[in-house]
Amino acid sequence: MEFSFVVLKILVSAAIIAGISWYAGKNPSLAGFLIALPVISILAISFSYAQYRDMEKINQFVGSIVVSIPLSLLFFVPFVMNRWLKWNFFPTIVSGFVLLLAGYLIHSRIFKT
Repeated sequence: MEFSFVVLKILVSAAIIAGISWYAGKNPSLAGFLIALPVISILAISFSYAQYRDMEKINQFVGSIVVSIPLSLLFFVPFVMNRWLKWNFFPTIVSGFVLLLAGYLIHSRIFKT
């Protein structure tokens, strides 16, 4: 059961991500809205509950997600700023990852991980 559940989680998650990324080529605005929905969080919370049935851990997990959301938005800052910076893709995404790392360091201080 354990292995098949892991495979199911991978297939469902991959299908959603692949579907939305494919749809970005058809309708970028709607795909952006769909990806902004907490789809991955909903799946992860649901899968975790189905597997462990531990609401205390789920509550801790959700608390971490709530703090992480604004910090994870740091990744997008270089893409928004690129309107004026006119960087190529590689420096833009690397800058996004650097800011995301800064967000992670803030998160790890908050949660002492």
